[in-house]
Amino acid sequence: MKLIPFESLTLQERGHARGGIFRFYDLLHGHEGAPDNFYLSIGVLAGDFVSPRHRHNFDQVRFQLEGAYDFASDGVMRPGSIAYFPEGTRYGPQKTLDEKTLTLVLQVGGASGNGYMSEKEFQKGLAELKSEGTFKDGVFTREKAGGGKVNQDAYEAVWEHVNRRELVYPKERYTHPVFMEPESFQWVPSGPGTASKLMGLFNERATRIAFHRIDAGARLRLEERSLWFVWSGSGDANGKAWRRWTTLQTEAAERPEIKAVERAEILQIGLPRFEDAAAARAAA
Repeated sequence: MKLIPFESLTLQERGHARGGIFRFYDLLHGHEGAPDNFYLSIGVLAGDFVSPRHRHNFDQVRFQLEGAYDFASDGVMRPGSIAYFPEGTRYGPQKTLDEKTLTLVLQVGGASGNGYMSEKEFQKGLAELKSEGTFKDGVFTREKAGGGKVNQDAYEAVWEHVNRRELVYPKERYTHPVFMEPESFQWVPSGPGTASKLMGLFNERATRIAFHRIDAGARLRLEERSLWFVWSGSGDANGKAWRRWTTLQTEAAERPEIKAVERAEILQIGLPRFEDAAAARAAA
């Protein structure tokens, strides 16, 4: 099991395909080329961030930590709210409503099996495309040979450059992003001193979003293949301390037990399951 204290992280800045300055804390990466490849980070955005209405060929889960984030008709995310953005579904335009926002962001391969372009691949493609056009406010613009301009979604342009083929979006499984307010859900007892709130299982690959509460002195056995984010409280995991905003990861067949020193609330994101696809590839 991996355990990453928030205090050990360094705030970084990187190039991106939207408008404004993008700062972030790098948390966890999946396996490049795998259908469930993922990237987990905490985005730190200022009031100058903007992004047009767009869609992706991967799934996203966003958990708002600080500040408010506006997604136009889709809704507003405030601290404690969480949302699932399905592949192929348009959302936005989006902008920050405060001078500073912090959001836990998971980008992960969706049910279609398209996977997720790694951060390394994206940054390389972004740098290369800058010699062929310009990026501004989420749009990539090329000059046409005979005059005029061609605009394209910025991420889509980078993806096509990296993969050398047209990006074909999956059909919509959901017509809108799913915005959720965990405070409105009731805690359901799940064991001695523990309770849970299931936000949902999404698509046929069963991406899971849930919250778990652990009373002081109680223990919780973590499920495998999941990412865990401590929203509040503190405790111990195999001799390692965890506290507010600590991130944990359990791999396949890992089910460690953690103990709360003070009452804790922890977000679980269970990664999509592609065991049948992996078995088919192995057989081929």
